[in-house]
Amino acid sequence: MAHAWKCSGLRWSADGPVLVWDGGRRSALTWGKRVAFEVADRGVRICVGARGHACPVGAAVPGRSTGARCEECARLDRAHSVAADTIADDPRPYHVYLAWFGPGMVKVGITAEERGSARLLEQGAVCFSWLGVGPLMAARRTEELLRAALRVPDRIPYAEKRAVRAALPETAADRAREVAELHERAVALPAWPESLVREPLRVVDHVGVFGLADVPVAIGGVSELVAGGAVGGELVAAAGPDLHLATGGGVVVLDTRLMTGWGLVPATGDELTVPVRQFKEKAAGVQDGLF
Repeated sequence: MAHAWKCSGLRWSADGPVLVWDGGRRSALTWGKRVAFEVADRGVRICVGARGHACPVGAAVPGRSTGARCEECARLDRAHSVAADTIADDPRPYHVYLAWFGPGMVKVGITAEERGSARLLEQGAVCFSWLGVGPLMAARRTEELLRAALRVPDRIPYAEKRAVRAALPETAADRAREVAELHERAVALPAWPESLVREPLRVVDHVGVFGLADVPVAIGGVSELVAGGAVGGELVAAAGPDLHLATGGGVVVLDTRLMTGWGLVPATGDELTVPVRQFKEKAAGVQDGLF
């Protein structure tokens, strides 16, 4: 029997997307790469634990869960998290940003300055611009100010991001327009914390990085992996955690977060024998690969 690997998730580096495996192995993902694996037969998806520690009870978790954590480990993972607003004493400077995912879909957020644009790549932001930089609590207050004043959210579900990729404007200038308009309104607002330095508009476009130009529209997305199920296809593009794979039946999106917790083995076939949810509206070709 082939050795089963455990996936730790998709990471973005300066060279592009990389799949990380338990034990430190890394698989660089390039366009045209063949992605083929099977879920270990009779396998069970096991909780990935929290903050670097294994789940103490090895709890089974549902196949549709993108977090792959049991209730207790999920609680522990968020107990010391900037995203969950449970940290107030982080001394690092933070960026406030505007991220655009498609027509009419912009969010505001914060990320540690030292991380650069990694957070935006991880979220699948098609383009973005920094708004300001300063201490964590000043960045957090500014985020709240912009949410209220500009009526933009700080979270957007991945399903919605995938849906709008089918309707991306063709030119970078058109993709940057909403970010530029909101940036102008944001920096003009009063009541910014004095310790947060405003930053000029510099829209960064990720269409080239994600490989989204001139790729086929995705017809659906994998809804879950199952024991004994297989995934096979050619990587055509990547955005956030998503792998868009060209299969015999069309391009299908695989959220790599669904891979964690499973034992996975290499495969040679070109089949897709896991549940796939058809998109009601054509979803754009952001596509990601494995192995």
